[in-house]
Amino acid sequence: MPNIKSAKKRVKVIATKTAHNKEIKSALKTAIKKAYVAIETNADNKAEAVSLAVKKIDQAASKGIMHKNKASRSKANLAKRLNASA
Repeated sequence: MPNIKSAKKRVKVIATKTAHNKEIKSALKTAIKKAYVAIETNADNKAEAVSLAVKKIDQAASKGIMHKNKASRSKANLAKRLNASA
C-alpha cells in the first residue's frame, strides 16, 4: 500500500479508469457477439446489429481501449461475414 499522498491518489484513479474501461470492453464484446449471432441466424436486424457493433468498436478505438489496427480488422471481419450472408 502506498504511503505517499500522490501515490494513494493514483491507486484510486487507476481503479476508477480500470472499471470504466472494463465496462466499455464488456459492452463491446456483447455487441460483437450479438452481431455475429444475428448474421449466423440470418435475423432481420443483422445490419443494425453490425452497425451498432461497428459504432462500439470505433468508440473503443478512439478511447485507446482497442488498438486502431485491431478495430479495423474487427470491422472488416464483421463486414465480410455480413456481405457473405446476403
